[in-house]
Amino acid sequence: MMNWLQSSSEMAERVRQHDWANTPLGPAEHWPDVLKITVALCFASSFPQAIVWGPQLTMLYNDAFIPILGDKPYALGRPFSEVWREVWPEIAPIANAAFEGHATYIENFALLIERGQGPEQAFFTFCYSPIRDPQGRVVGMLDTVTETTTTVFLTRRLAVLDAVGSAVANALDAEAIMTTTTRLLAEHLQVSNCAYADMDADEDGFTIRGNWAAPGSPSIVGHYSLASFGERAVKSLRAGEPLVVRDNRVEFTLKDAASYQALGALATVCFPLIKDGRLTALMAVHDKAARVWSPYELALVGEVTERSWAHIERVRADAAVREGLAAFTELNATLEQRVEERTTALTEAEAALRQSQKLEAIGQLTGGVAHDFNNLLTIIRSSVDFLRQPGLSEQRRQRYMAAVSDTVERASKLTSQLLAFARRQPLNPEVFDVCQRVRTIGEMLESVTGARIQVHVDLPAQPCHVRVDASQFETALINIALNARDAMDGQGTLSLKVATATAMPSIRGDAQVTQPFVSVSLADTGSGIASETLERIFEPFFTTKAVGKGTGLGLSQVFGFAKQSGGNVDVSSTLGRGTVFTLYLPQVPPQTAQHPTPHEDPAPVHAVAMRHILIVEDNLDVGRFANQILQDLGYQTTWATDAEQALALAGADALPFDAIFSDVVMPGMTGVAMARILRERRPALPIVLTSGYSEELADSGYDGFEFLPKPYSADQIARALAKAMFKD
Repeated sequence: MMNWLQSSSEMAERVRQHDWANTPLGPAEHWPDVLKITVALCFASSFPQAIVWGPQLTMLYNDAFIPILGDKPYALGRPFSEVWREVWPEIAPIANAAFEGHATYIENFALLIERGQGPEQAFFTFCYSPIRDPQGRVVGMLDTVTETTTTVFLTRRLAVLDAVGSAVANALDAEAIMTTTTRLLAEHLQVSNCAYADMDADEDGFTIRGNWAAPGSPSIVGHYSLASFGERAVKSLRAGEPLVVRDNRVEFTLKDAASYQALGALATVCFPLIKDGRLTALMAVHDKAARVWSPYELALVGEVTERSWAHIERVRADAAVREGLAAFTELNATLEQRVEERTTALTEAEAALRQSQKLEAIGQLTGGVAHDFNNLLTIIRSSVDFLRQPGLSEQRRQRYMAAVSDTVERASKLTSQLLAFARRQPLNPEVFDVCQRVRTIGEMLESVTGARIQVHVDLPAQPCHVRVDASQFETALINIALNARDAMDGQGTLSLKVATATAMPSIRGDAQVTQPFVSVSLADTGSGIASETLERIFEPFFTTKAVGKGTGLGLSQVFGFAKQSGGNVDVSSTLGRGTVFTLYLPQVPPQTAQHPTPHEDPAPVHAVAMRHILIVEDNLDVGRFANQILQDLGYQTTWATDAEQALALAGADALPFDAIFSDVVMPGMTGVAMARILRERRPALPIVLTSGYSEELADSGYDGFEFLPKPYSADQIARALAKAMFKD
């Protein structure tokens, strides 16, 4: 029995079922404690990890490590050196160092591994750490690894494309462009030859007009028959599909293979250019050795082909224009100058466009965040400086303390709005009737928008249910309504309408979604929105209001809430006539009645001193404050710095504590995972989770637990614990 292995992961189950008696490790129940503990920690980790144990290098690994192995057969219980035999000469020295007691960390380590159809270039960032027994002897090695192949290839790909773009930006003719492109591509892929060709008008032959050949490889400039390279080549290229050949000796007849080998090639990739429905040009790379072309290499050749021919077409078009204008130089000097200026401007703009697009969005967001947070930090810092002054009156002390508290609340609201736009706001979805909620909001808006704005509410006869965060829903409608109020300058009509739809239409390029939706539209009779502004209204910190009149985050919250809830928000506007915002949310059936889970009888609210709270917080500064706050509130406290320690303190029945107050984001096991385990041990255990941001909560919501967002105050902690512990 493996009572020590509590994980429910796939690899944990494989370990339980494995015949360890026939391995160097022996029966699992006889494993040393240090191995059991290491296996349990490994299987609880979200990072890819493998354990290499003993002189025989016996291998165990967690679920996250499985993709690293790829198509290799099961490696469980086999020697690490056998599993990675094709790269063992490269990694053996690193593993040996770990077994000698030296941890090693390496980034983007290149390895040619076997885990598919052939040798595959891959990159890994990993750490080999020695595992020691209680006497300090090295008994194993922990391999923590992340595959960085995609990142490395993407970086290289961008570098090649940037180099190609920079090179062709100053080429004035097609031949110069192709000469530069073929050289850069061939050198990067380390092939024997890279060439480009124009097809004959009949598409039966082609002429290679330029090529780059590696030292020792022949030039292949000349005219060729497409059919001589085989029916497969003709069919693929005329259909606009790339021709990929790994080894022409086994993929073609002797006659067809001879045509490739005459070019000094065994492996080939050829991309066609289809224009106006016909095959017009080719770009190909050849290698003198058989080769498995990776998806990265194929994608790179394809993209370079497209970009190169786009540049060539532009250069040829420019050349044609200049030639046509030459006969009319005297009459059209001004026109020719404008064409040349535009050509130069387009060339310069092409080089700057990619960078400007990246920086514009980042700059606007970071600038807005920096501006608002620097304002808030100025208030906090000034207030703290005043509080340090000797002889400060109680009235002023209270005023500065209130300023700090209010500013923290504003900062918290700002981060909440940013998370909402980014669709990373933790949501607490619940099923409710939209009609009932909109009716209530409509009544409230009558007082908010002012007496000169008439609020009309149009509701269907039947209830319309959705499952979303009710608070965020109300905030979204209020944000739209306040924008409508400002657009109407305090006078006009605001109409709220609820309806049902069988599909959500295509909005801003998103595909139509066919399923029941509830739509909530808010129409105003204001000034309308200009078309150039309409495209940007959901961007964070974008506002047309005067300085100090708006943050530019209201509509970004609406957008983020709608998308995170599985819906979207549409907008249409006519200048001088008004604007309509329509919020789409997935419709759900009414929630059936649920029987509450029985729970223990709570103690009286005032009996706080008898209550023992387990605090789980890995940040030492935050943990100290939380511990002091709870003690000041009168609770007894115990503080754990990670989930594993907390589970050990709670015990099998979680009875030592009256409630849990836990952070969500921690190294190792998260607070949510820990809370689920504790609820299994003791279903009625009060649990309050807290976090400044958690992707886990953003994806799944509060999962039935009480949630207190950071930053929090002593009063907020008290209310959250009271709500969790003293429910009716």
